Amino acid sequence: YKAYDSTCLVEADEEPPAEVNPEALEISLIIARLLNINIVDQLEVMRKMVIDGSNTSGFQRTAYVGADGWIETSAGRVGIGILCLEEEAARIIEDRGDSLVYSLDRLGIPLVEIGTAPDIVSPDHAREVASYLGMILRSTGRVKRGLGTIRQDVNVSIKGGARVEIKGVQALNLVDKVVEFEALRQVRLLEIKEELIRRGAYVDQAIKDVTDLFANTASKVLSRSLKSGGVILASRLAGFAGLVGREIQPDRRLGSEISDRAKRAGVGAIFHTDELPAYGVTAEEVEAVRIALGAVDGDAVVMVTGPRDRAEKAIAAAAVRAKEAISFVPEETRRALPDGCSEYMRPLPGSARMYPETDVPSVAISEEILSALEMPELFADRSKRFIQQYALSGEQARVMAASASYSLFEEILKAYPSLSPSVVVRAIESLPIELAREGAAVSNLTDQHYRDCFALLSQNKVAKEGLAGLLRALAEHPEMRADEAAGAAGLTGVDGSEVERAVKAVVAAKADLVRSKGDRAMGPLMGLVMKELRGKADGGVVSAILKKEIQNILDQ
Repeated sequence: YKAYDSTCLVEADEEPPAEVNPEALEISLIIARLLNINIVDQLEVMRKMVIDGSNTSGFQRTAYVGADGWIETSAGRVGIGILCLEEEAARIIEDRGDSLVYSLDRLGIPLVEIGTAPDIVSPDHAREVASYLGMILRSTGRVKRGLGTIRQDVNVSIKGGARVEIKGVQALNLVDKVVEFEALRQVRLLEIKEELIRRGAYVDQAIKDVTDLFANTASKVLSRSLKSGGVILASRLAGFAGLVGREIQPDRRLGSEISDRAKRAGVGAIFHTDELPAYGVTAEEVEAVRIALGAVDGDAVVMVTGPRDRAEKAIAAAAVRAKEAISFVPEETRRALPDGCSEYMRPLPGSARMYPETDVPSVAISEEILSALEMPELFADRSKRFIQQYALSGEQARVMAASASYSLFEEILKAYPSLSPSVVVRAIESLPIELAREGAAVSNLTDQHYRDCFALLSQNKVAKEGLAGLLRALAEHPEMRADEAAGAAGLTGVDGSEVERAVKAVVAAKADLVRSKGDRAMGPLMGLVMKELRGKADGGVVSAILKKEIQNILDQ
């Protein structure tokens, strides 16, 4: 375990924990209300057994908040089976093969676990549900945001298959792929099972040490293992030829499934005859192994290499997975991969793995507690309101509704109702991103900077086209007042006569362009005028004057 200065005795499992965090409980109750959940009268903390090392105590504290909730979706109502308040586990920071190193930096942080009923009907529907749940969580304004803070554990099963839990789906755009690829995996495994049964396949119980057959091997992996004192063990899979290498997910095969089990015992991978000769293993070596194991046409052979104790565990685990392939799709907990596929983690845990937590007192959930909850406005509802109230586009409303600055947006428009809501959205949400790409220190900008900028804009002391320059100036000199920054950047407004002089000068210089293109000269000339005025004039004013001057040329 890796500890930090902030690591305490509770995280080291040397001291009993404190009572349930009241803020965490409040947030979980708000989320429960938003999900229409029936909340318990008394919160009881339980211990969920966890034996992979991610909890120093050997269990995860979890409290059952409620059940029987629901959300509405495009495919009908989806039930919310359970909501729990839990503590975060430690995260893996290093895999040493036979051991793992965990970081204690997030152990014990409160989290909520939400489980849906088996009402999701398709990969796209799964993504929709995950998106809606994420929207509800973010709407509280009290959950951590960013990649990995909302993690989906996806449970998938098909007819004839098994329930498989895929953990750690961090990106929303992977949810549908994970569901699709897991369904595909189970379909392919069922097809392989039927073929194995048809062939009368079985796994030979005998494990053969074939180390001597590779004494002079050119395989770097095998020779490196042998030089460090390792052995090579092999097992015959009767009737498996051609099926170990059959693809069950993109770039993953039945051999990958068998290899995953072997890896858990501490070896790097397996070798199997569906992909040999390869990796420096020759055809002669393959034939020698087949003869040693009594393999005939139609049989496959798997091999592992490593220290004897690990190799024995690995070849036994590989044989178990091969036997399962003949009989059933195993129930498993799997880890999501970046491409939407998954790999084996551990067997699916049973339901009877929780017992009461004796160190944490229960909490009564009274009607007074529930009635005092301050319910947030959902992003979806806020987005609809922004469209109706401020005439924003759907995309602008969605972005602003989910923004941490939504209250600043409304505050500015309330103070300066003459301002364009779209201009305010762009200044708050888009311009800082653009300026950051240019190297501006936008982290220096405060809400007060934005208030002052829009005050100048509402008084026509700067043009909306000058907002980017003004924000850039304030980011570089946050100690300056907005009017000082505008003056220093040359962004103070110009009067109508100066705008008219600039427009007339550009039109006179480009009179031939106006005569040849007519009204189509408006765009090019507009750019030239705005460049000349350097954001000091409002685009609407410039456009009106320019249109008039172009018409004067055309009327001559």
